[in-house]
Amino acid sequence: MQPDILVILMDDMGWRDLACYGSTFYNTPNIDLMAQNSMQFTQAYAACPVCSPSRASLLTGRYPARLGITNYIHDGEGARGKLLDAPFIRELRVSETTYATLLREAGYKTWHVGKWHLGGEAYWPTSHGFDVNVGGCALGHPVHGYFSPYNIPTLSDGPPGEYLTDRLTNEAILLIDEHAAADSSAPFLLNLWHYAVHTPIQAPQELVDKYRDRANELGLSETSPFVEGEPFPAEHKRHLRVTRRILQSDPAYAAMIENLDTNVGRLAAHIQAVRSLENLVIIFTSDNGGLSTAEGSPTCNLPLAEGKGWMYEGGTREPLIVFAPGRAKAGVCDVPVMGTDIFPTLLDLAGIPLRPELHCDGVSLLPLLEGRASQMYEERPIFWHYPHYGNQGGTPAASVRRGDWKLIWFFENSQAELYNLRTDAGERRDMLNQEPAIASELKSLLFHWQQTMNARYPEVNTSPLILDSSHTSAPERG
Repeated sequence: MQPDILVILMDDMGWRDLACYGSTFYNTPNIDLMAQNSMQFTQAYAACPVCSPSRASLLTGRYPARLGITNYIHDGEGARGKLLDAPFIRELRVSETTYATLLREAGYKTWHVGKWHLGGEAYWPTSHGFDVNVGGCALGHPVHGYFSPYNIPTLSDGPPGEYLTDRLTNEAILLIDEHAAADSSAPFLLNLWHYAVHTPIQAPQELVDKYRDRANELGLSETSPFVEGEPFPAEHKRHLRVTRRILQSDPAYAAMIENLDTNVGRLAAHIQAVRSLENLVIIFTSDNGGLSTAEGSPTCNLPLAEGKGWMYEGGTREPLIVFAPGRAKAGVCDVPVMGTDIFPTLLDLAGIPLRPELHCDGVSLLPLLEGRASQMYEERPIFWHYPHYGNQGGTPAASVRRGDWKLIWFFENSQAELYNLRTDAGERRDMLNQEPAIASELKSLLFHWQQTMNARYPEVNTSPLILDSSHTSAPERG
């Protein structure tokens, strides 16, 4: 019997934004309980440090560089610094095949609820294998806020003050109820892609008050959570400085996390009541790292370096929890895995033949879920290519990880940094000079991969630009 599938994708949730991943300030009992009965990955990665590329990659099993979607989709011009942003494609083309398309062909009912951000109306979820789309459009965040009226073109406004995360969960429950009322035996795919916890940082006031009191009780409000750093490297934000959050203490952000956790528990309880948790697969993950260096810096990813928009670990390492009774063992997996792997994993769990010519950059995680040998996964290289200035302070860069070693190539100065993530997850000790042979090998791997992807590169900005000559791509982090 094919399982029902629930893919919960968070927006900007950092690697340490759940209690089961080490947060001591945010409260997530429902997700923690799910993690206890799931395979919890400690070294899972988004395919990009910003949202649209990671979302496209998750859906297709293809790297952002192969798709040509290497930056978050927007209508404006590229950023300018020492370099000019590389050009990129601004929609997920309908010629690409998603996991929803193959699951629908196999008899699944396919529903998308929540954020999409993969192009204009011609490229919305119903053009990519989904029977139903609720809330998915070109918007990258709730521009008018998390409280109704939302002014989201694919979601009707609710009563004044209704909270968006609650509403999206209600919409998901309604779809499940309608499916049950039709007495359908067909399995469903529910893509629940929350707008939370993207800015604006807003939550129900009683929860915000709860965490303000908690911060006071813990003495967190007595310490400044921010460290002001270097000027932004991009021209449009040059008047600002990167501001790093060094502890988790923002009451509104914590309230958003708890509200999300409550809704995850509410949805799981409802599925248990009308379907079955024993025949349910849940994938829980995020699209990029937590926002920790700009735009209010609402969370902290330490001990990982930096966050959203950066090529360091805080920008791409994510929570990944896979709940699949009878298939996924309960436990912790430390093997590096990538968002591209979700597509073939879903096919495997649904008993559908793999299509490696489609999800060509991902591999099924089923052997890891079942506790089988992992050597192939540990030795394979995984890659990132982000030839853009992040709004959060990062500069254009690319990287490769193989085994314990990660090399980052910075386009501004054509220089590399090398880290051993087993001994230095915070990327504070550059080993480039100590391990030149490893660096050379990884650099060759990265450059060859970029060629096979037909990757686009930033160009030198020849226009006059006022820049702080002391700025480097890798500011001192301790």
